[in-house]
Amino acid sequence: MAGRGVLAYGFIGLLLLVVGVPFYWMVNTSLKTSAQLQSLAPYYYPSPGTLGNYRALLGTTNFPIWIRNSALVAVGATLVTVLVSSLAGYSLTRIRYPGRRLLATTVLIVYLVPPTLLFIPLYTILKRADLVNSLWALLVAYPTFTVPFCTWLLMGFFRSIPRDLEEAAMVDGATRLGAFRRVILPLTTPGILAAALFAFTLAWNEFLYALVFVHDTELKTIPVGLNDLMFGDIFLWGQLMAAAVVTTLPVIVLYTYLQRYMVEGLTAGAVKG
Repeated sequence: MAGRGVLAYGFIGLLLLVVGVPFYWMVNTSLKTSAQLQSLAPYYYPSPGTLGNYRALLGTTNFPIWIRNSALVAVGATLVTVLVSSLAGYSLTRIRYPGRRLLATTVLIVYLVPPTLLFIPLYTILKRADLVNSLWALLVAYPTFTVPFCTWLLMGFFRSIPRDLEEAAMVDGATRLGAFRRVILPLTTPGILAAALFAFTLAWNEFLYALVFVHDTELKTIPVGLNDLMFGDIFLWGQLMAAAVVTTLPVIVLYTYLQRYMVEGLTAGAVKG
């Protein structure tokens, strides 16, 4: 048993090293001066450290605007995803109607289609709807890859909840929608939070659709806007790493405080009530 414990801790330590070193180097680079960044000798820690890269990023670039755009799009896409996925997952697991299994299979197939194959037809649709080069284009496009997975995630969670609970509520006079809102939704909070975290992370980091559907600098999101910090073969590494740190912090905070719900939501599909 002791040997297994040492092996387990050794594996965890190796995993933390693999995950932590890139993040440490990112923070380290963001605190270096220009001279340290251009030096051929490696600096394993900034000496002296500086916040000049952060000041330049926030004061001389459009990074604050990109943060606002990414936040608006990510939060909006997350709200749409949670609403649609919860209703779709509930209907596919609790309501019997013709074509239910076919619809569930279609949702899975749509999720498996790579987004790189969809941006051309999506661009055509958005162009006809006069939504190209606006944040509305991203709000419409992002749910196409977040809703299918979140629907399947919540389907597994809904299956783990006994039917007797909502049937008892309906016997007491509640409608199906009322039973869903008052009984099922409170019990599915971990699954909904897991779906929300997944949708927010994907929308926050998405690059391809934001690059194709939005052109104006004032409408760019963070992943696309960072290209403006690269001029030919010149890379502003200090500002790029500072932007990477600031961009990563919201996701780290969310996962730190909601990781318990994330684990419960992802494992709920393995239990059937």
